[in-house]
Amino acid sequence: MSPNDSTSQVPSYGTIQVRFEDSVCYLQFNRPASNNAINAQLVAECSAVIAICEEMATIVVLSGLPEAFCLGADFNEVTKGCDPAYVAYEGPGPMYDLWLRLATGPFVVISFVRGKANAGGLGFIGASDIVLADESAQLSLSELLFGLYPACVLPFLIRRIGFQKAHFLTLSTQAISAKQAYECGLVDAFEAQGEALLRRHVMRLRRLSRTALKRYKTYVGRLGTPLAEHREAAIAGNLEVFRDEDNLRAISRYVQEGLFPWEK
Repeated sequence: MSPNDSTSQVPSYGTIQVRFEDSVCYLQFNRPASNNAINAQLVAECSAVIAICEEMATIVVLSGLPEAFCLGADFNEVTKGCDPAYVAYEGPGPMYDLWLRLATGPFVVISFVRGKANAGGLGFIGASDIVLADESAQLSLSELLFGLYPACVLPFLIRRIGFQKAHFLTLSTQAISAKQAYECGLVDAFEAQGEALLRRHVMRLRRLSRTALKRYKTYVGRLGTPLAEHREAAIAGNLEVFRDEDNLRAISRYVQEGLFPWEK
């Protein structure tokens, strides 16, 4: 596969759709039955694609389906366990490492958000350099409703919008619109039809050199506390809440009956 090919062929994947156009990688989450929830296979397949991008991409565009960008952890996998083929990518560590590679990689990461983005979906958004949306976007952190909190998401989200705004989103658990997300800095630009907005950004950004981007991302990654330094605390926090028996019972009940913890 060469970055000079107008459209490069890549392997097929079970949870994502990927295509390369010159040095631009388009990575679309594609788990419609689960609203693009994050499972171990998705983390494994995204990590494999990002390894390719580290060698040849100038731009990585993350997107979902029109109704859902990404809805966070797959509760079915939380209750039943993951496919043994992807056990090496189970849990918070590989997920945090994937976001860290996106945040620090030698490319521009664009999240193009349509529909719902929740919980871990905001991890991808927080790890992105640029976030674009159309007016259908609804962004939220719902973890506290289930006795959880967004331990791995918060370092990336705080880097993007600051502590208090991330703190408010976590406590409120309510979705905000594309306009509200723009006003708080979570989204950089939005339009009624986001596809045209995305095309304009990609056309301009593809002029940038990989060398310049690598140097810039390395430099900017040193400003403030490096994300890598939050890794262990984030993983420990995630494991604590996802191993809590009360939380697991609440998640299992939600999967089986569709009821929130406070509902009779």
